[in-house]
Amino acid sequence: MEIQTKKGEKTTWNVLITASYLKPDIERFSGWFKKHGIKIVVPQVRERLTEEELLALVGDIDGVVCGDDYFTARVINAAPRLKVISKWGTGIDSIDTKAAEARGIRVCRTPDAFTEPVADTVMGYILCFARNIVVMDRAIKNSAWKKIPGRALNESTVGVIGVGAIGSGVLRRARSFGARLIGTDVREIHRGHTSALAVEMVSLDALLSESDFVSLNCDLNSTSRHLISTAQLKRMKSTAYLINCARGPCVDEKALVTALEDGEIAGAALDVFEDEPLPNDSLLRQMDNVLLAPHNSNSSPKAWEHVHRNTLGQLLEGLRNSKRSLIKGKI
Repeated sequence: MEIQTKKGEKTTWNVLITASYLKPDIERFSGWFKKHGIKIVVPQVRERLTEEELLALVGDIDGVVCGDDYFTARVINAAPRLKVISKWGTGIDSIDTKAAEARGIRVCRTPDAFTEPVADTVMGYILCFARNIVVMDRAIKNSAWKKIPGRALNESTVGVIGVGAIGSGVLRRARSFGARLIGTDVREIHRGHTSALAVEMVSLDALLSESDFVSLNCDLNSTSRHLISTAQLKRMKSTAYLINCARGPCVDEKALVTALEDGEIAGAALDVFEDEPLPNDSLLRQMDNVLLAPHNSNSSPKAWEHVHRNTLGQLLEGLRNSKRSLIKGKI
């Protein structure tokens, strides 16, 4: 995407790029940055930058393309020239949006960017657990020839916490396998939508106690931090599995480890964690009934390209402090 420019515009902006998904493609957009007078600053980022790391970088920055970096009020107030924070992706829980609003700084994102790949990932985990695919693979590679019982999804209940875009995508996929579908959400979900999905909306307690597979697909906010902790895990079936492809802090990891060790639930699949990267000494790394991934359920060339272009388009719009809509086209 691009915005129509004024003839002869020669404004130069300093832009900090910390989004780890965009960094490998930076060279591809070098001509676009030059065309629009954007000078980029690209620091080393392993997963995300801390508050202290950002404080050392933002003093003369006009715009940011970020990942899940910690843009706290302290960071935002240390950037007197900052006009726009363009988030690569959907979630903005790591950005203090109130502090940004107080400063008149625009915060942008790409809603529903990763619905398809994340919903595919959740469905993949459900199938792995239902059919014991990973367990049988490990067994046979260790010279065991053992018939390990599985279950069909048409004899299972799939529960989705957060019936938004991704949660709805999970439900659509599970429906095609004949599963019973239940959901819960802090918002009122339109009856037409739940009817189309064939999902029964229930309380969180009911969903936890009735589901064979519990998928977390909610945003991280004040209502969802440690939404799944000791009490909630105890309500789940001992044969049930928890899948988190939402945000790490939605699950109390210490409580989860205890529940797994005590056999309170059968297993878990986690794409996200409270601390990322997952610490090497995490007990989750040692558990055979846990499937782990490095915050990668959004992986999709088509989705990533869309987010690249939308994020940069929003960056430019914010730098110009313009209220004009983005014009579709190639960067």
